Amino acid sequence: MKSFEKVKYQNFILPIIVGLVFWLTTNFRPEGVTVNAWHMLAIFIATIIGCITLPLPIAGVTLIGFTIMIGVGLSPIDEALGAFGNSSAWLIAMAFMISRGIIKSGLGRRIALYFVRTFGKKSLGLGYAIAGIDLIVSPATPSNGARAGGVVYPLIQSLAQTFGSNPGDETRKKMGAYLTFTEFQTNVITSSLFMTACAPNLIAVALAGKVGVHLTWMGWLAASIVPAAICLAVVPYFVYKMYPPTVKETPNAKEWADGELAKMGAMTKPEKAMAAIFILTLALWMFSSVIGLDATYIAFISMSLLLITGILTSNDVLHESGAWNILIWLSILVFMAGKLTQFGLIKWLSDTISGSMKSLSWLTVLILLALILFYTHYLFASATAHNSAMYLPLLMVAIGAGAPKYMAAMFLALFSAIMGSTTHYSSPAASVLSASGFVKQGEWWKMSFVFGLFYIIVYGVIGLLWMKLIGLW
Repeated sequence: MKSFEKVKYQNFILPIIVGLVFWLTTNFRPEGVTVNAWHMLAIFIATIIGCITLPLPIAGVTLIGFTIMIGVGLSPIDEALGAFGNSSAWLIAMAFMISRGIIKSGLGRRIALYFVRTFGKKSLGLGYAIAGIDLIVSPATPSNGARAGGVVYPLIQSLAQTFGSNPGDETRKKMGAYLTFTEFQTNVITSSLFMTACAPNLIAVALAGKVGVHLTWMGWLAASIVPAAICLAVVPYFVYKMYPPTVKETPNAKEWADGELAKMGAMTKPEKAMAAIFILTLALWMFSSVIGLDATYIAFISMSLLLITGILTSNDVLHESGAWNILIWLSILVFMAGKLTQFGLIKWLSDTISGSMKSLSWLTVLILLALILFYTHYLFASATAHNSAMYLPLLMVAIGAGAPKYMAAMFLALFSAIMGSTTHYSSPAASVLSASGFVKQGEWWKMSFVFGLFYIIVYGVIGLLWMKLIGLW
């Protein structure tokens, strides 16, 4: 006998209460805020809280909020359905398909094993190998959780076992703990480096578009490359010094990688085809502004090639739940944020905050806003919810204070990526890696706090100077 699917009904309580409180206090709303804006805010906040409490998966929560929004007359159905034409959402959905091709073809594992074989003579070298693996696959892997859990962590687990390092006891410090935490921190950095390396990046892109700022794939890379390169160069070493493995020499790693590569045999035709499509996709994204192709269209071209070559089947596409899941919730959240802008709430909020900071320079305001964005992430279990709620209002405050639009959008977007370094629940990658048991929660929080300060200095100081050098302000 079939039963109902499990729904965490108790997790609906908080979003419903908060939504009703806002709705029922419409007559007490601040001066300058319209009824529609206040009602939209009530539904948006309830939806965001639902994305945190998760009575249903995030796509289900946002669909309920979307339905209520239409039902109360805040958007006609024809207009609302246009939400699913959001190009940023489709870009990241198609990038999920490319990621599936990298994993399914075996190319991702082969690349990873080559890195281990090349850099794996010492444990420090293994740390850099882990960083290199994440770096190579990140441009076409928009889920940092899939990147960490599907490509990198299985290798960490195998390497840890090779050196007798197991989660849950002190042998974890032989190798597993060091590699796990190295992957967490370098995953944060690669998420900031490429526009398509992390789902919240595409939220920032879509929301920036609401105020006329169009962030491009190559433009993102140009702004992020120097701070990210510095961090990638030194973070594995810092982790090695702060959280050293007890095993220093790792000759078995090279032997293990050689053995695994031998099992895989020669590079297969699907791997070669996947490598060619991967390189083509990156090249087209890099030169998209020159050749006049939209980044989302390029992703569709790549997915079509994956289908034509047989790397992916139609069933693979239909069963890529992560892609369709993100297409739903990202489209809806961006549409809701757009309605808040349309109804004037975001402008009212930004004007109010700007008024309290009017004595400060725009650069000071921008830095303060970036710090607010970074440290409020301790309150969020979802970068998606966090960016959806805060990125656009903070960006409008920065612009209102006089900050150059493109530079402010890019600076806040980079901080919305590195804020993933904060906690063991800060991102899907953090959840995957912390659940391994190799790193204790107390260790995770203490070290993450230190690395967070380091990222703030690098991205907040060197990053700003680099943006100045390349003419963004």
